Amino acid sequence: MQQERTVRLQYGSRVEAVYVLGTHLWTDVYSAAPAEAQTFSLKHSERVRVEVVRDGQAEEVATNGKQRWLLSPSTTLRVTMSQASTEASSDKVTVNYYEEEGSMPIDQAGLFLTAIEISLDVDADRDGVVEKNNPRKASWTWGPEGQGAILLVNCDRDTPWLSKEDLKDEKVYSKEDLKDMSQMVLRTKGPEQLPAGYEIVLYISMTDSDKVGVFYVENPFFGQRYIHILGRQKLYHVVKYTGGTAELLFFVEGLRFPDEGFPGLVSIHVSLLEYMAEGIPLTPIFTDSVVFRIAPWIMTPNILPPLSVFVCCMKDNYLFLKEVKNLVEKTNCELKVCFQYVNRGDRWIQDEVEFGYIEAPHKGFPVVLDSPRDGYLKDFPMKQLLGPDFGYVTREPLYEHVTSLDSFGNLEVSPPVTVNGKTYPLGRILIGSSFPLSGGRRMTKVVRDFLQAQQVQAPVELYSDWLTVGHVDEFMTFVPIPGTKQFRMLMASTSACYKLFREKQREGHGEAIMFKGWHLQSAYSQKPAFLRLVDTYVHHFPPYPKAVFLIVAGGLGGMSSKRITINKILSSESLVQENQYFQRCLDWNRDILKKELGLTEQDIIDLPALFKMDEKRQARAYFPNMVNMIVLDKDLGIPKPFGPQVDEVCCLETHVRSLLEPLGLCCTFVDDISAYHKFLGEVHCGTNVRRKPFTFKWWHMVP
Repeated sequence: MQQERTVRLQYGSRVEAVYVLGTHLWTDVYSAAPAEAQTFSLKHSERVRVEVVRDGQAEEVATNGKQRWLLSPSTTLRVTMSQASTEASSDKVTVNYYEEEGSMPIDQAGLFLTAIEISLDVDADRDGVVEKNNPRKASWTWGPEGQGAILLVNCDRDTPWLSKEDLKDEKVYSKEDLKDMSQMVLRTKGPEQLPAGYEIVLYISMTDSDKVGVFYVENPFFGQRYIHILGRQKLYHVVKYTGGTAELLFFVEGLRFPDEGFPGLVSIHVSLLEYMAEGIPLTPIFTDSVVFRIAPWIMTPNILPPLSVFVCCMKDNYLFLKEVKNLVEKTNCELKVCFQYVNRGDRWIQDEVEFGYIEAPHKGFPVVLDSPRDGYLKDFPMKQLLGPDFGYVTREPLYEHVTSLDSFGNLEVSPPVTVNGKTYPLGRILIGSSFPLSGGRRMTKVVRDFLQAQQVQAPVELYSDWLTVGHVDEFMTFVPIPGTKQFRMLMASTSACYKLFREKQREGHGEAIMFKGWHLQSAYSQKPAFLRLVDTYVHHFPPYPKAVFLIVAGGLGGMSSKRITINKILSSESLVQENQYFQRCLDWNRDILKKELGLTEQDIIDLPALFKMDEKRQARAYFPNMVNMIVLDKDLGIPKPFGPQVDEVCCLETHVRSLLEPLGLCCTFVDDISAYHKFLGEVHCGTNVRRKPFTFKWWHMVP
């Protein structure tokens, strides 16, 4: 819709006005007429188009001034121009007033116009190029036909010697930093100078001042200067009018991700201000606006190709590291080891960070979300990850108590799904929570609000508080079906385990021994070293005192040092009852996942699992939990379960291979029992994967 403006004439006087191309300028000839005037005529410059509007009907006026019109309260003039002026006040409209029968005008009113072009432009059509005066630049819509510019949060660090993200200061040290920003162009065209007193001002609202920053590049004699002109304490900037045809280039950075109370939209405006008199505030006579949406943080599911695998180097995980290295070498990605001087004894790298990315039409880069757990790995994301084109974001609660549910083993994302006709092309975020009305542990509100505010991966809350650690990765994961866009959800299942064990018992293998080939080491044999390890596990389980870990870790997960056979497991009534309850917890989640992800039973594969109830009546894995695996394309790094040996082969491994390998997946069983399982974690807990981003553009979806 075109902007409109009213200019008041006064007979016997000359009125000067600046006209902005593309607007309508209205003037009331009746109220400006002398008392005795009855009719009027009009003359105007050729570049000016004038229409007489009476009772809603418009009539275009010729330039010669021969035609007359009766004066009436309902008569107004609509003035437009199609070209910018070359000189100030060079175009005019003259109104001659007449008495009823007079042939000579009794008075005149003059309107002297300076036409200029002003357009604040962005990449509203999302093709990576700033187009001119897109009519939809002041709004933002989703979908493949949507319009509206996109802004990246400038959360990487392009300058190595700085300690914080680029958005933390108001300076630009390199052109690489500018590449993270979205371009904005102010286009002007007009005479060499504007009439005295007019100003062009770029500005933002107070509510947007902590969410967006704007830089301007000056070109003095010695190199370029990057000047911070908007954002934080700077709400407006007077733009120098240079005359002629000009394009002023600005760079815009995002300062905050979408969050509770902030949907991610920011606006920037340019106004032409008119001077009236000394001591009188300048008046806005034209405003142009653009809207940006700040790009959301996006998680990457297991079906996307891996780029880097991260794992911590510990004093006791050499063999685990070696097996992970061999697994990674099968794939086209790199292994990145976090050494002890950085991890400081904290092995739970999955719990510390979650890898994602942000993207705009002109650029994208990975961004790591740092969990509020803040174990000894807390410096890892800032010291080892943050850098050029690698961003950082975190959310930490001010008053809420941090629990193990705030670790990011409790944060997963599904592959793309369709639910009742609603498509989630980037999948849905999955987080663990407490059972409804139970008052148990829950992920802190600041993290949940952040995830919800991104909009593009609508979160689903599951029930994970039944587990000692309480992470969703303890009972579910997703695997791709190689060569297709399909996937399967893998779920831990105690009923599947009992079914398999009963089959083996009927086949005469009831005395098959579990944990064969692994000799249990007493945690108490080297008590001082063990106590040092306990400090690490306290960070894995923030709500529990150290005494609990002497019990949990000392018992080595759910295992016992006694000889364990299929017959003993099946004959334990307490273990059977406990796992019937745990299966109910698993089925509760199964039903939620089927509903919220649009899955059927054919999409789900049950992996055998057993759990043992701890002192708080929560579950920990009885043997290495195979669903807690690392997924690298078709190669799966699965916790080696050390299950009952049937014909010198683990029957659990054989069963899992029979389920997954026909899909084209390759199963590698990784021994994590000493370095991770006995401390209530598995392969997935001890590794982390950065993956390629989606090829699908998030702005093409409709949340």
